[in-house]
Amino acid sequence: MAFIDYYQVLGVDKTASQDDIKKAYRKLARKFHPDLNPNDPTAKEKFQAINEANEVLSDPEKRKKYDEYGEHWKHADEFEAQKRARQQAGGFGGFGGGAQGFHTDGNGTYWYSSDGQEFTGSHAGGFSDFFEELFGHRGRSGRSAQGGFRGQDYQAELDLSLRDAAQTHKQVLTVGDKQVRITIPAGVANGQVIKLKGYGAPGMNGGPAGDLYITFVIPDDPVFKRLGDDLYVDVNTDLYTALLGGDLLVNTLDGQVKLKVKPGTQSGTKVRLKGKGFPVYKKEGEFGDLIVTYHVQLPTNLTEEQKEMFRKIQRMN
Repeated sequence: MAFIDYYQVLGVDKTASQDDIKKAYRKLARKFHPDLNPNDPTAKEKFQAINEANEVLSDPEKRKKYDEYGEHWKHADEFEAQKRARQQAGGFGGFGGGAQGFHTDGNGTYWYSSDGQEFTGSHAGGFSDFFEELFGHRGRSGRSAQGGFRGQDYQAELDLSLRDAAQTHKQVLTVGDKQVRITIPAGVANGQVIKLKGYGAPGMNGGPAGDLYITFVIPDDPVFKRLGDDLYVDVNTDLYTALLGGDLLVNTLDGQVKLKVKPGTQSGTKVRLKGKGFPVYKKEGEFGDLIVTYHVQLPTNLTEEQKEMFRKIQRMN
């Protein structure tokens, strides 16, 4: 698997704060949302990459593993277990930081580096089959030690309506011959991926099970358009209400609200309703905004008397 620099994906430094990461994610998610880029075939791929990067860097524990092990961060627990086993067996040289992978202890023992170096040296043998499976080769003098294999990861898609995605709820997902009951947090996005640890294929020889990665698929809603945590809705109003002002009922996710229309409202005018948008993912009680766009409908099938009234108004101007 090619190394993906999550910091580069979000356009932040490795020293970025959690707040910096959050701001960068929201900005890019809005920019590359597939719904706003229907003619860009790469938008969905970019959006998924942004979600993947945020999933890791916004989680302090995952970020720590990523910073230390780079592209192999998902196997950090196995690395640590192997490290402890080598130390107990007579000394283990240690791990390098970031994407540098393994190093040498200076006594002829070499281990994997992400620059493509092989296992070499007089003490290169004794690595478990896990490392051979992960890196695709073993030391020239290596011999396999008995060890467990991590199970394969599973991938699944879960279809949700926009209204379902706006509520925290439980759902049963069928994976192979198993049924997995999961809790879906309110605010998940189309294309977002979450991980369920240990719900993948069983491990071998005592190894841990793989993980289950679920991608949410949320089709377009007939009423609302979602952009980040904000919702957009179009509302029709008649000419007379637009000219003279009045009240309109506007749909929100949790019912209708009465909106005051100012006299002289033009078609295309936008009104922002604070806190009436989509729930913010894993931020209980926080919501985006609802942006209402007015569309003034001109009257049709006017009587002659009505037409004459408009002519009088026209002459007055």
